[in-house]
Amino acid sequence: MSQIFDFLFGQYATYPTHQIWLEIIAVLFGGLSVWFSKRNSILVYPTGIISTLIFVYLCLQWDLLGDMMINGYYFAMSIYGWYIWTRKVDETHFTPITRTTKKEKQYSVYIGIATLIFVYIVYQSFDKWTSWVAYADTITTAIFFVGMWLMARRKLENWIFWIIGDLISVPLYFYKGYTFTSLQYLIFTIIAIYGYLAWKKHLDNSLATA
Repeated sequence: MSQIFDFLFGQYATYPTHQIWLEIIAVLFGGLSVWFSKRNSILVYPTGIISTLIFVYLCLQWDLLGDMMINGYYFAMSIYGWYIWTRKVDETHFTPITRTTKKEKQYSVYIGIATLIFVYIVYQSFDKWTSWVAYADTITTAIFFVGMWLMARRKLENWIFWIIGDLISVPLYFYKGYTFTSLQYLIFTIIAIYGYLAWKKHLDNSLATA
C-alpha cells in the first residue's frame, strides 16, 4: 500500500506545504466549476475564477508557462462567459444552449491555429522546447482555448474539446508530477461526458417544445 502511495504522491515530499494545499483547493474549486457547468449553472464562473487564479500562481511557481497561459486565458474567458450567460436575448430569455454555427466553427479553427503559433513563439523565446511535454502542452493549450471560448458562448460542442483535452491531461500532469491535478482531469473527463449528454438533452427538449 505504501508503495502505491509513494508512486502517486511521493513527488510531493519536496514541495512547499502551502503549494500542496493551494493545489488541492484549486482542484476542488475546479471540480465544482465543471459540475456547475454540467448543470448549466452560472456558478461555473465564480468557482472557476478562484481555481484559475490559484493555478496561475502555482504554474508560475512551477515554471509551467503553457499551463499558466491556459489558466490566465480561462480567467479572462470566465469574465466574458459570465457576461454572455447573464445577457438577455430578449425581455425574458437569457443566452440559450445552442449548437456551433458554421461561422463559429471557422472562428474555432482560427483560435486553435493562433494559439499554436502564440505558444510556439512563447516557448521559443524562453527556450522551453526541451522535451515532448512541451509539444503536448502546445496541443492541449489550443484544445482548451477553443473549448473555453465555445463554453463561454454556451455551445454544446464545447464539451467535446474538454473531453479530448482532459483525456490528454490526465497522464500528462501525472508525468509532470502533479497527481492531484491529474486526478482532477480524470474527474473532469467523467463530468464532461455527462455534461455533453445533459446539455444535448436540454437542447433537444428546447427544440422539441419550440
